[in-house]
Amino acid sequence: MTTDSADADTLLPSAGIPSAVANVMPDHSRGLSEVAAAARLRAEGPNELPRDRPPRLLATIAEVLREPMLLLLVAAGAIYLVLGDREEALLLLPAVLVIVGITIVQERRTARALASLRDLSSPRALVIREGERRRIPGREVVRGDILALAEGDRVPADGVLLDATNLEVDESLLTGESAPVSKCASPLRASARPGGDDQPFIWAGTLVVRGHGVAEVCATGPRTEMGRLGASLASLEPGRTPLQLEVTSLVKAFAAIGLGLCAALVLLHVAIRGAWLQGLLAGVALAMAMLPEEFPVILTVFMALGAWRISKSRVLTRRLPALEALGAATVLCADKTGTLTENRMRITALWAPGVRQAVDAAPLPEALREVVEIGALASQRDPFDPMELALHRLAREVLGATEPQSTRRDLVREYPLSSELLVVSNVWSAPDGRPLLVAAKGAPEAMARICRLDEGAAQDLARNASELTTAGLRVLAVGRAGAAPAAQLPARADSFSFRLLGLVGLEDPVRPGVPDAIAECRSAGIRVVLITGDAPGTARAIARQIGLCADPVITGVELQALDDAALRECARGAAVFARILPQQKLRLVQALRASGDVVAMTGDGVNDAPALKAAHIGVAMGGRGTDVAREAAALVVTDDDFTSIVAAVRLGRRIYENLRRAMAYALAVHVPVAGLSLLPLLLGWPIALFPVHIVFVEMMIDPACSIAFEAEPAEPEVMQRPPRRIDARLFDVRLVVLSLLQGASVLAAAAVAFRLGLAHTHADDSGRALAFAALIGGNVSLILVNRSWRRGALETLRMRNAATWLVVAGATLLAALAFAVPFLRRAFRFGPASVGDLAMAAAAGIASLAWFEALKRISPSWLARR
Repeated sequence: MTTDSADADTLLPSAGIPSAVANVMPDHSRGLSEVAAAARLRAEGPNELPRDRPPRLLATIAEVLREPMLLLLVAAGAIYLVLGDREEALLLLPAVLVIVGITIVQERRTARALASLRDLSSPRALVIREGERRRIPGREVVRGDILALAEGDRVPADGVLLDATNLEVDESLLTGESAPVSKCASPLRASARPGGDDQPFIWAGTLVVRGHGVAEVCATGPRTEMGRLGASLASLEPGRTPLQLEVTSLVKAFAAIGLGLCAALVLLHVAIRGAWLQGLLAGVALAMAMLPEEFPVILTVFMALGAWRISKSRVLTRRLPALEALGAATVLCADKTGTLTENRMRITALWAPGVRQAVDAAPLPEALREVVEIGALASQRDPFDPMELALHRLAREVLGATEPQSTRRDLVREYPLSSELLVVSNVWSAPDGRPLLVAAKGAPEAMARICRLDEGAAQDLARNASELTTAGLRVLAVGRAGAAPAAQLPARADSFSFRLLGLVGLEDPVRPGVPDAIAECRSAGIRVVLITGDAPGTARAIARQIGLCADPVITGVELQALDDAALRECARGAAVFARILPQQKLRLVQALRASGDVVAMTGDGVNDAPALKAAHIGVAMGGRGTDVAREAAALVVTDDDFTSIVAAVRLGRRIYENLRRAMAYALAVHVPVAGLSLLPLLLGWPIALFPVHIVFVEMMIDPACSIAFEAEPAEPEVMQRPPRRIDARLFDVRLVVLSLLQGASVLAAAAVAFRLGLAHTHADDSGRALAFAALIGGNVSLILVNRSWRRGALETLRMRNAATWLVVAGATLLAALAFAVPFLRRAFRFGPASVGDLAMAAAAGIASLAWFEALKRISPSWLARR
């Protein structure tokens, strides 16, 4: 195979891979069968600690009955009983049951959505079952499973190591010691405790910070060391989000104003009319009308269901503030490999000094075959990295049938990639005392340095590497060195005398849909920044394929030389960063944030965690990402696809828009209800609304806010608008003013209908019926006009939303029954009113918002601006 075949490793013809690589999997490599694993899961239970059970139905009902709105209803019922009006008191009881039912349905729906998210976002484990590696939820790991552990993994269960290479584990969760401890495989199975170096035991909840290994699970769930200590895996309760703080302050303000007005109304009623029970009843009605209890409910439901909807696009939400920030993102920093590309590498070109050839052409000459073999030996023995998988795959294809089985080598030491040296090296030995073989692969410029090439050879290497990267290939250089078997291995890989063997050109196709997603980001005012560890030529070629501006390309070396001010200026204009180390991502994020951008950053490695935390929206890769990255991120993309991130941004904008519409509606609808409770007393009119009327309206408001508006589809141009400001308030001045004007318009229509009804029929009950018809018509109009602040109500009819029509149809039907059924008519205190008069009153309520529809036509951009 090579001129120095004694130094080359051998291959197993049956496996088609280097023997030392094949030896990584011992006899336990098949692991458990799926049948055996399922049986143990049933017998021993899931691999999770006991956690709080969801609240029982009775507990939920008891919690709901403590809500202020329900307490006010009970107070109103008690006053009716004191007044001797049993019929009115009994009518409020079903209303209480309906509101309790609606609230329970909302809470259960929210709980189911959150439970689904917890199941989806539970830690994942890589196990070997039936000879295949499978990624499963951590809760499905069972005793006897074979775990494959790599740097950045969270250990899912207690176990004993069967194989370990440079494995170090952070056990501070159990021991309090911050320094990681080294691990080694051992046949000893004696019991031990966490802590101490060179132990074969691993413990659930600890973190692999270096190396890799294979372990057999010995204990799961409450039987683990963590379970015995009673530690909880639940996350700390997150702080309140800006939206929650804003809504809470608004509710407090409304409550304070409402209580003041209620007290004033009771005193005024007693002073004017002398009936303190009637005054107290009017005060309760006003309190029910003023209390904006829907606001926190809307926020909770929208955030929970929004996170659930985003999970359907293969993006899990770990922190709710990320949903708020999605619509404000101005920069999206994306990795190339696996995010913009398919992460399915294949070798398409090989180069050795004096020879270059496409892989799918004629049989490879000996020089190129050596490049492939040493490249495979410089890779992990059982790789996950797509480039290393491609090297092993090609080694099986071109070398497997030609090598003898004379001797085999064992892995002695690994020299991992570092910021100082972008090269990975493996040292191999053989049992017959042959010289050690050092196989290396890495960046061409780094390989040129450790091979100590003269100027001519270095230029030749650089020229050929540049030609490959210009063609869009990722390029690795391969080299080899030898050492005496008994020699003391140096601390650094560049101390060996390496000989350059050649270059490997790998292709990673761009994912389908990425160019369209980039264009969509551009139209949405979001700048996409490509960050990769590849060479500048490769990064430039990929950028051109996906539609990014390929110039300038900033390298990690250039970035390192910039001070913070220069980096801010550079980051503001560049779209492609190449040869970037993970730790340099943090500086990029900080520079972009300092420039005023709202940054979304993708990452997958342990070293990406600081950048993910520093970004406004940290996005971890769920497929190839480490547990550390997932824990640091706010979002997790389960399929590692860039288009899923863009879909999440689109959904985030939809959620925020729908939240604003729901809040605008809820604010507006309280105005006519509160006004009809207060104005009659101030103007000397009869009471227009009793608690039963307000309960009816509340039963319409709740599903409209939390079901109809939440299900509203995104407007077609949602991704054609610039991002909103990160500090934009949900209740800005324009939303509050327009909502109050909407409510005042409906109030005016209902008040006019009430007054005209009184004048026309000279009966309080008949005027009340017309006022209520106008209020219901205005409520329906509020729902329809607030479906969109850009499109007219007639245009929104083409936007499918069955929930809206269910709410509207249900409210209309119930109102019609209240007018038509004698028992209900008496309970609602409605007097005789013709169908024509009721229809005119309802039409007046609907038409009261015609001015807002006209404003949409006159100035749609002003209404939509934030």
